[in-house]
Amino acid sequence: MKILLLAGEESGLLYARQLAARLAGHEIRGYADYGFKTADLAVMGFLAVLKRLRYFLGVKKTMERAIDDWKPDVVCTVDYPGMNLKLAAYAKARGVKTVHVVCPQVWAWKKGRIPKIEAALDRLCCFFPFEPALFRPGLAEFVGHPLAEAFASLKRKPSVPGAPKLVALLPGSRLGEIERILPTMLAALAKLPGVRAVIPAAGERAKAAIEKVLAGFPFPDPRSPVPTLRLGGARELLLEADCAIVASGTATLEAALARCPTVLVYRVDAFLAWFARRVIKEISHIGLANIVWEKTGREGPEPMPELLQEAFTAEAVAEAVRPWLTDPAAHAAAVAALDAVVRRLETGAASMDLIVKRITS
Repeated sequence: MKILLLAGEESGLLYARQLAARLAGHEIRGYADYGFKTADLAVMGFLAVLKRLRYFLGVKKTMERAIDDWKPDVVCTVDYPGMNLKLAAYAKARGVKTVHVVCPQVWAWKKGRIPKIEAALDRLCCFFPFEPALFRPGLAEFVGHPLAEAFASLKRKPSVPGAPKLVALLPGSRLGEIERILPTMLAALAKLPGVRAVIPAAGERAKAAIEKVLAGFPFPDPRSPVPTLRLGGARELLLEADCAIVASGTATLEAALARCPTVLVYRVDAFLAWFARRVIKEISHIGLANIVWEKTGREGPEPMPELLQEAFTAEAVAEAVRPWLTDPAAHAAAVAALDAVVRRLETGAASMDLIVKRITS
């Protein structure tokens, strides 16, 4: 088969690579084969896209020509809905089978997009169990979450009796996130004497930004815990840590899958926060584990406390984390709440293999 496999940003590219490995023997092309780099495609925000509108119109035109000239059997788009769903619609109008991986977040806002999504696709592979019900019968399928598949064979590393408790700090990967979020994380850590902390930098640029914040942070006491900084290894750290303080994003889902008691934190500029509160009406949480809990019946306790904007203070973070470090029963209850929500993300089958079947059948 000839498969046009399109992923326009790093998160989607990770899934696309896994799919490509399982599609060995088929002829596969993607954005890179037509000269487009992920770093150029992965632009966030309406204004940022508007500034490069000519570039993105060129991408669209080139990929439409590729569909016409190469005539793929399947166009499989992975996330990146702004561009990918337009190309899927173009392909389907020309009789090409279309499969999209990662449901657009219509459950958070813009449900009005659903008819256009349905018109563009033959198959929609969803990572969350509540998503298929939003679409017409037969279009969308819950295939399980690939991260749940990845964590299924991993085991938590038991704590060493008598050793200092380990706190994982994950302040995000973007430079702006690190600058806004890490100082408050460090201030919270200073209120937890006797612990040790580790920060896994997502990359070299993130590592440099974290080093800058650490160098300029006024630790209030010589006995304050000073985090160890390392490059990568977030997943391994979450499987070892007694608890975590994590900026909103995929890392919070990884923390849940690692069964690591976690407080989710986030802060954006005031205008963006105002805009989000006005636009996002369908959910009351931003953490992925919490959204699964919210959308699948709210059974049991909330799996992950969220401290956002004004609520994200050093005092509030320390208060949320402290019971997990001092009370074994509180720690066990937090682990059980995470375990309950993680089971809802598992299908009993390998998600990537299911997606491959939908592409090739």
